[in-house]
Amino acid sequence: MLGGSLPPRRGGGKRVGRVERWVQGFAMRALIALLVLALPACASGQQSITIAGPEGLGLQAELFLPQGSARGPAILALHGCAGFRRRDGQITRLYRAWAAEFTTNGQAVLLPDSFSSRGQGEQCTVRDSQIRPGRERRQDAIAAATWLAAQPFAAPGGVVVMGWSHGGSTALATAAQPEAAPIRAYVAMYPGCFLANRSAGWRSSAPMLLLIGEADNWTRAEYCRELAGRNGEMVTFRSYPGAHHGFDAPDTPLTERMGLNTPTGRATYGTDHAARRDALAMVRAFIAAQPR
Repeated sequence: MLGGSLPPRRGGGKRVGRVERWVQGFAMRALIALLVLALPACASGQQSITIAGPEGLGLQAELFLPQGSARGPAILALHGCAGFRRRDGQITRLYRAWAAEFTTNGQAVLLPDSFSSRGQGEQCTVRDSQIRPGRERRQDAIAAATWLAAQPFAAPGGVVVMGWSHGGSTALATAAQPEAAPIRAYVAMYPGCFLANRSAGWRSSAPMLLLIGEADNWTRAEYCRELAGRNGEMVTFRSYPGAHHGFDAPDTPLTERMGLNTPTGRATYGTDHAARRDALAMVRAFIAAQPR
C-alpha cells in the first residue's frame, strides 16, 4: 500500500464504506499527481530544453507550445547578435511577442541559443566573432530544424525558419546551403545581405520573405533589395520607409547603440509601429500561403 494509512476500524459495514471511500480518494489523488507530472510534455507554455547540436554540441533552447493541439508548421526562431535574453535572464520582448503570435495561431516555436550554448555572450560588440551566420549558426539551424520537424507537434512538410538580424543572416546562409534540412520556407528580418549579395550564385532553396527598414543603418536595405531582385521567383521583398533596425520590437523607443562591430560603430534601433503591424500581417500571410 502506497502512502497514508487506513482509517481506524470502527466496526461492520461502516468500515467497508469508509475504506472504499478512502481507496477512491487515494486513487483520485494519485491520478491527479500523475497528470501534473505529465503536464509539461503536453500543455501549452515555455520549456527550457537541450537538443543535439552540431559536432556534439548541447544546443540550449526555449520551446514554446500552443494551447491544445498544435497545427501548422513549427517555427525555428533564430535570435540576433544580442542573443534573446535580457541581463536578468528573461527573454526579450521581441522574441516573446513573436512566440506569442505563433503559439496563439497553434504553432510551436523553438528558439535555440547559439551563443550561451558555446559559453559566449552577445556578439554585437565582438570583433572577429567566431560564431558566424554562415558557419556555426547555419549548422545550428540545420540541427534544430531536423529535430523540430521530427516532433509530434510539428506539421509534416518541414519547418519555417525565421531569423532577426544576425539570425536573419543565418537564414540567408541556411537557405543557400540547407543540406537537405526539412525546411519549407524562410523569413529574414533585416538581415545583413552584403555577403550573400556578393555571391552571384546565391539562391534560396525555399520561398523566402525578406523585410527590412529603409532607414536601417545597421544592415543596409540596398543590398537586400539587390539580392531579392536577382531571386524574384523565390524571395518576396518589402522595405519600410523611415523604419530602423528592430522595427518590429514592441514599444521600443528609438535608441542609438554604440560600440558595435559595424563600420561606424553605431546604429539606431527601435519600433516603427506601422512597419511592425504590416510585418505581422505579411508573415502571417506568407506562412499561410506555403503548401502544406
